[in-house]
Amino acid sequence: MKKDKLLLVEDDLTLSFIIEDALMREGFDVVCASDGEMGLKMFEESKPDIIVADVMMPKLDGFEMVRRIRIISPNIPVLFLTARTSLDDVVKGFEIGANDYIRKPFQILELLMRIKALLKRCKPGRAEDTKIIIGDCSLDFALQHLLAGTDTIELTHIEAVILDELFRHPNEVVEAKTLMYRIWQNDDYNNLNRLHGFIYKLRKYLSKSVSLDLLNIRGIGYKLAKK
Repeated sequence: MKKDKLLLVEDDLTLSFIIEDALMREGFDVVCASDGEMGLKMFEESKPDIIVADVMMPKLDGFEMVRRIRIISPNIPVLFLTARTSLDDVVKGFEIGANDYIRKPFQILELLMRIKALLKRCKPGRAEDTKIIIGDCSLDFALQHLLAGTDTIELTHIEAVILDELFRHPNEVVEAKTLMYRIWQNDDYNNLNRLHGFIYKLRKYLSKSVSLDLLNIRGIGYKLAKK
């Protein structure tokens, strides 16, 4: 059975060794690089199935490395490791093309679970597992596409995460804090306005549908309601 190949780009050599050892024990074929420039070179040479990359690195940071990789390989799953706490940095990572991120320090078990979940979601031939259809709308989480009525809309990662949670719980109230934890791993009140901004955009997308309404449940959260 072919092993999944993972490219690990991390300039902290001690952490890189710990992650590499854990991943190899889980059956991964691991290729390592210590900076963004080497990461680009190893990506071209090794053709990995998934990338796990630090954000702050010498020579070329993780954001720029992934931006360049996305030009030639738009669908490879990417997970960022970051010590940055700024929400703007996290959002920038998603907009560049990250599929997930995890803040340092982290538990190796959590990293393993996230890697396996990304591979399961993004492998060719598995996209159908992530498609949810309700009425005249369908969400393809792996491809980050929403079909609303006759319109096909390309989503950002955060938009896809929010809709995935709502589509999995139609006609149920999804608490705002649940969405914030799934996106940012916290329910800091300062994130609430940012979440409202994403909901506003999603409500406009779904206005093309005759089957669904995205409702605001005041003081609690949101509900994807069937008409």
